[in-house]
Amino acid sequence: MIGRLRRAVKKLRGFYLFFNKHLYNDKHNAMNTVLSANATPLASLDEWEEDLLNRYPDPESIVQGKKTEEFRNYEAPVRDTVKEFYRLNHTYQTYDFVTKKREEFLKFDKKEMPVWDAFDFLNELVDDSDPDTDLDQLQHLLQTSEAIRADGHPEWMVLAGLFHDMGKVLCLFGEPQWAVVGDTFPVGCAYSDKIVYPEYFVNNPDYNNEVYSTKYGVYEPNCGLDNVHLSWGHDEYVYQMMKDHLPEPALYMLRYHSFYPQHREHAYDHLMSAHDHEMFKWVNLFNPYDLYSKSATPPNWKELRPYYEGLVAKYLPSTLKF
Repeated sequence: MIGRLRRAVKKLRGFYLFFNKHLYNDKHNAMNTVLSANATPLASLDEWEEDLLNRYPDPESIVQGKKTEEFRNYEAPVRDTVKEFYRLNHTYQTYDFVTKKREEFLKFDKKEMPVWDAFDFLNELVDDSDPDTDLDQLQHLLQTSEAIRADGHPEWMVLAGLFHDMGKVLCLFGEPQWAVVGDTFPVGCAYSDKIVYPEYFVNNPDYNNEVYSTKYGVYEPNCGLDNVHLSWGHDEYVYQMMKDHLPEPALYMLRYHSFYPQHREHAYDHLMSAHDHEMFKWVNLFNPYDLYSKSATPPNWKELRPYYEGLVAKYLPSTLKF
């Protein structure tokens, strides 16, 4: 046990030293910490353990107006759109579809605009795949980022909360929601029965493909998620958009926050590398804020806007390419 803790401390110190060396500069002076707003190298095993426990939130302390077990109810979703969304998503998200969408959208040549123009669009978008909220996406992003900020996490994580669904601007370019939102899953290999509504995959052309229907498909054992194509959508899109601006833990949060078959069900351990497993601690830290901060009460954007405008200006250029 002590040996494992010492190795964990060593890795945490490595993260801290790496980010302070490479990311603390004039352009990104807001990145003054990786672990906390006033972090210093952890001095002892006890301090590390206390810090870790303090940073993994109790979902009950985040949720408002409902019980945690009421979230992600796919057996009897409140909204009629949910099942139809996943029927379409599971039918059309194929390996070929994903590779074509990556080629089409990861050039980021569709539009260049200020971040706040994109937020204006998200202010009109309601996610058809989400059984837990019918608020527009901007409200959800603010609820997530405010819950993270309330728990005293570093600014880069607050920004990850604000931006984690920014990729849903893909709908602005005419993409249907089944190609933008919802839980993600690997394509090019067998679909796990841990994915929500797995029965809908029967109509997917890859379902009976002699290669894509096998456990590893086109991949190698423990090849690492960076070598795996997940179903196309907002997670990969926003990750690619932000990868030059945020530290690696934040990028894992953005890229894999919808990968519930793994971070909740552990259905794809056979594709994960050791580094993926280590970094998924950050995804697991982020998830309760994303899921349980959803409530019927929208944040006061007018009051919050000056803070977030300042935060975005610290990390990002004045315009982004979409």
